[in-house]
Amino acid sequence: MIRVVVGELGREPADGVVRPADAGLAPAGPDAARLDEIGGLRFAAQRRTATPLEAGAAVVTGGGDLPAGFAVHVVVVDERGPAGADRIRRALMSAWQRAGDWQLRRVATPLVGIHGGPLSAAEAATLLVETFREQADPTLELIIVVDPSNREAVEAIVERTQA
Repeated sequence: MIRVVVGELGREPADGVVRPADAGLAPAGPDAARLDEIGGLRFAAQRRTATPLEAGAAVVTGGGDLPAGFAVHVVVVDERGPAGADRIRRALMSAWQRAGDWQLRRVATPLVGIHGGPLSAAEAATLLVETFREQADPTLELIIVVDPSNREAVEAIVERTQA
């Protein structure tokens, strides 16, 4: 099931939250930066990595002080720069696999790839929905957290792809 809500990603009740990141798991975009603020020092300690990751990867860490117990970091920036749609797709596919491996049932996500990346809000929403439907465990619920200006467009994409 996919729902679209207007709200703050870091406050959305969920088991896990998708966090766009760079190769060292630093925040990639304002949604990720806000998660870092809410998650606090425990979250910062949990998301350290010794080895840079490639764009297209996804890893799970604890959520620190976030309401969600876990963060699923999708790497969308590496030494080559911001990821294109193909590597963002790969990161999202990996994220849904990781969510299933960790038995997460509710995952909240921003529109991945729109801040400093190549995607429009519509393209990002389409990638979220397509990859989720292709890869995710059928018991997983996806909550796409948007700002009011994107709500109608994202809801239309979700509805259009239901059929």
